[in-house]
Amino acid sequence: MSVREGDLSEAAEAAAEEEDDVWSEEHDDRTDETLRWLRDKRRAHQRQRRRDTAVLIYCVILAVLGYGSGYVIRFLKELQVSADYSGVGDDVRHTLPAVFVGVSVGLALLAARDALWRGPVVVPGPNVGWVLAHPVRRAAVLKPRFRFSAALALLPGVLAALAAAVVLRVIDLASFGGALLAALPAALCLPLLAVTLGMVVEGRPPLARRVRRLTAPAVLLLALLAVQIGLASGGHRLAALEWIELWSGPWGWAAQPLIAATGGSAPGWPAAVVLLAAAAAIALRYGHQQAAHVPTAQLRGRAATSSAVSAGMWSLELRAAKLAVLEAGGAEPTWRVSARAPRNKYLVVLWRDLLALARTPGRLGRALTWTGCAAVTSGLGVELGGEKRVIGLVLGLLFGYFAVGALAETARLETDDVRRASWSPFRFRTLMLQHAIVPAVLGALLGLLAAVPYAVAGERRPLLLMPVCALPFAAAAVFAACRGPARTDLMFVGGGLPTGGAGPFLFMAWYAAGPLVSVGGLTLVLNAALSRGLDGRGVLDAVCMAAALTAGLLFFAARSANKLIRR
Repeated sequence: MSVREGDLSEAAEAAAEEEDDVWSEEHDDRTDETLRWLRDKRRAHQRQRRRDTAVLIYCVILAVLGYGSGYVIRFLKELQVSADYSGVGDDVRHTLPAVFVGVSVGLALLAARDALWRGPVVVPGPNVGWVLAHPVRRAAVLKPRFRFSAALALLPGVLAALAAAVVLRVIDLASFGGALLAALPAALCLPLLAVTLGMVVEGRPPLARRVRRLTAPAVLLLALLAVQIGLASGGHRLAALEWIELWSGPWGWAAQPLIAATGGSAPGWPAAVVLLAAAAAIALRYGHQQAAHVPTAQLRGRAATSSAVSAGMWSLELRAAKLAVLEAGGAEPTWRVSARAPRNKYLVVLWRDLLALARTPGRLGRALTWTGCAAVTSGLGVELGGEKRVIGLVLGLLFGYFAVGALAETARLETDDVRRASWSPFRFRTLMLQHAIVPAVLGALLGLLAAVPYAVAGERRPLLLMPVCALPFAAAAVFAACRGPARTDLMFVGGGLPTGGAGPFLFMAWYAAGPLVSVGGLTLVLNAALSRGLDGRGVLDAVCMAAALTAGLLFFAARSANKLIRR
């Protein structure tokens, strides 16, 4: 044998050995054995987790039944009494198409936004770092996660179907069994479609940018659907639009069985149920297949984000959890806006805040949305009167606080890391007080805009009251930004008493001091003014209360800012 033939034989033997060393799924698959070993090792840990989860669920159910059952029974009784003479049944029947479209859009938006940082397939960090790093079948690790998420999504859907059946039975639109059967297709299929949408967004990272861009149009669509619901409840139905909604997709197919069960016109509801079930089955199968192909980098990032969010929630650092979600979801859509910096140092903070808002129009859009919700809710509460007026005022003022708070993000960014304020020529407390100017001014302008419809209707006092409410809200937002680390020690105040301590209530009062003080003070004075007919004295009292709240909250914000620097 020649030297060349010897070399070829040695090369063939080396290639054969290398082929033997390559992992083969047919001969070297140890996935089932590995997962079985992991289950055995984690059995004690999983047993403890199930116990903790059971205790948590028990406490939640006990709290809901203990504190919420009375309100639910009272609400159902009032609804039954109202249904006897006010035509609530007709309003419910007329609004079903728009309601189902709104629910579907909300579920899709929630699933898509959730998939930006979490998604249906969330694997713990050790599994990503150890199990998936080895030659195992990814489908055996990832597909069970998708099935668990799909099964978990059915729970709120079934609960919503039960609640809808009870309400429809109370207002005598349908029997409980008939309403439940009619609501089950939507309760089972719409959550599965939402989970599949989340799976698509999670498995394809390029879709994240599109989801962020479509969030604002989706919110606008929800607002338009709310307007349609209001028109339909008032007797102004859009028949052509409702027909399009009922047959344009799963959102309408899901509504048709319930419309037919409540006496509405839906002659093709059996075909709609078949289409809905087929769409859900196809989507679920596609999502189950795609679950095995999520990139490892995506899984690793989501595992880290989930751990950070869990740590923030359990330690009551909600801001840290929110920042983790925002960081994982990617940067907010920005515009390229530039402006020359002012020469006066007292205008630098205003210039920076306005430039930050101009570059992130999403914050202004959120402020507009919350302002609209505040105007509608407060106006509805005032119109209803009585106890409902107080509830409407509280919700409206709380929405107003959210609107102004969306404009105060720069103040929160300063306190996330106080070293960022090294650029400022002012003391830290002075810097934080200046961050309240832009939210106060823009919030007042938004309040003035929200009061225009009331002025057109003949009530001009909201033109002063709504803008004035923005001032304490801006001060409360800055005070909340300067709050500092969570005072978890307050949770254990009085914990040794037989009747339990007031620690949780003290912690909530400390944590939400800004909105509690501002919303509570304004609610008291505005409710008293409305009881007297909103005369000149009531307006003056509201203005004085707003001024006092603003001054007090800014004073405590300056004190909290000093403590942050000392800490």
